[in-house]
Amino acid sequence: MKRLIVYFSLEGNTEYIANKLADKIGAEKLKLVPMKAFADKGFAKFFWGGKAAVMAEKPELEPYTFDADVDEVIIGFPVWAGNITPPIRTFVSDNHEVLKGKRISAFACQSGAGAEKAFSKLKALLEIEDFYETGIFIDPKEKPSEENDLKLELFSKRILQ
Repeated sequence: MKRLIVYFSLEGNTEYIANKLADKIGAEKLKLVPMKAFADKGFAKFFWGGKAAVMAEKPELEPYTFDADVDEVIIGFPVWAGNITPPIRTFVSDNHEVLKGKRISAFACQSGAGAEKAFSKLKALLEIEDFYETGIFIDPKEKPSEENDLKLELFSKRILQ
């Protein structure tokens, strides 16, 4: 099965999981990069990032290549205000028809809560009943833990089934 991990990472937590997951399941990766970078420090990070997520903004992305020939797409993102990040929204909107019929899994990185709510919003955007698999990781790069390692191991094994 050909797999692709599509992800956006602001502080490196989602990229950390995407890299480890790609190694475990033999997947290609596609990092989404907005044309205009989001603030990554202080109050501006939370205010503008949260606003963009809540307002369902779709920022323009740097050009990327999406091989529609993949069987499974695994979408990774940090949780912002209980939402998916705007670059993920742009990707899903731009590739909505191509994503239909693919096996879709998702993972979220968060500091607090909101991943389940974000997964629900992503399912609605994708117009799917459910994900094949989901994984939630708490600050995996910033605060490595056995719990995150175990979650990643289980998430990887379930995807490979």
